[in-house]
Amino acid sequence: MIPLKYNVRSLTVRKATTFATGFGIALVVFVLSASLMLAAGIKKTFASGAREDVAVVMRKGSDNEMSSSLENANVSLVSAAPGAKKDTVSGEIVMVLAMEKVGAPGVTNVQLRGVTDAAQRIRPEVKVVEGRLPQPGRDEVMVGQRIHRRFANVELGKSFELRKNRPVTVVGVFTSEGSSTESEIWCDLDVLRGSFAREGSVSSIRVKLDSAAAFDGFKAAMEGDKQYGFMALRETEYVKKQSEDTAAFIGIIGTLISVFFAIGAMIGAMITMYAAVANRQREIGTLRALGFSRRSILLSFLVESTTLALFGGLLGAAASMAMKFVRFSMMNFASWSEVVFSFEPTPSVILTSLTFAAAMGLFGGFFPALRAARVSPIQAMRG
Repeated sequence: MIPLKYNVRSLTVRKATTFATGFGIALVVFVLSASLMLAAGIKKTFASGAREDVAVVMRKGSDNEMSSSLENANVSLVSAAPGAKKDTVSGEIVMVLAMEKVGAPGVTNVQLRGVTDAAQRIRPEVKVVEGRLPQPGRDEVMVGQRIHRRFANVELGKSFELRKNRPVTVVGVFTSEGSSTESEIWCDLDVLRGSFAREGSVSSIRVKLDSAAAFDGFKAAMEGDKQYGFMALRETEYVKKQSEDTAAFIGIIGTLISVFFAIGAMIGAMITMYAAVANRQREIGTLRALGFSRRSILLSFLVESTTLALFGGLLGAAASMAMKFVRFSMMNFASWSEVVFSFEPTPSVILTSLTFAAAMGLFGGFFPALRAARVSPIQAMRG
């Protein structure tokens, strides 16, 4: 086996071509890592704060809370179901509001949620970090930290209209452990009902259960009576469904872009390795004359191309780690509202990116390595 230091020396001697090829592979890995991090960030944003012992009740057949409608009287019915904690049941209305983005033309949808006092008992992770909670019955709202200052007039103390001639004042900013709830605006349920003539109905009912194990009994009670048309889901299952389409879209687009970039990077690596074979004919002949087999030559050049690719992959993966500090907003396909996500670097994302880089090195270096292995030692030493 040819010593590894021979390949390392070869790469350091050819600094310009090594850097150019490594930089191309680094760009590919950066794009792939960023897309995978964003997909992981989407899943984490939706899953964060979701609990196994919380159930979401909606109209059967609904894809999300916005498409669901239940009578307000059903809140009492859910409260009386087996396994439900009586003081932690919250009927909520979910809508979207068109708002202007700061620093960008046009408007986008922001999710608006009408809640009761029980909403925070169900979601203990929701914390007010600036200002205060909206008072029941008053035209006040609080906004999630991720959309604070990203939209017009959602700063603390400012006002915007829920609908024409119905202004509300921002009195608080809240966090929710980085979950998608931080991309919502919360107001009192009765205020939202009065503004949009939704008296007597809610979009969904959230309920905290006695334990996670109580869900099966609760679900059977909710869905057993067909006249009500209820559908009960664990909160974790519900948020997973809300993130699937968006995360899949980002993952597919990112992978497709990376594949196209990877083809270019592999061609670049192949050209680099072919040039190395052409310029090192005498070296290859000498190695063969010293007794190294064709297999050793083949493996040596494959190791060299893979090392080069991993070098580029490490650069790209390291650069992609900086994306953790970037916030990215896009439309959630389930609710058609703007949600702010963060890039989430995970060990699996980095490992996948480096594996992809190594694969580029192997495929890009195979044919040049095969050519090097087939070089006749006598012809090579003659030049």
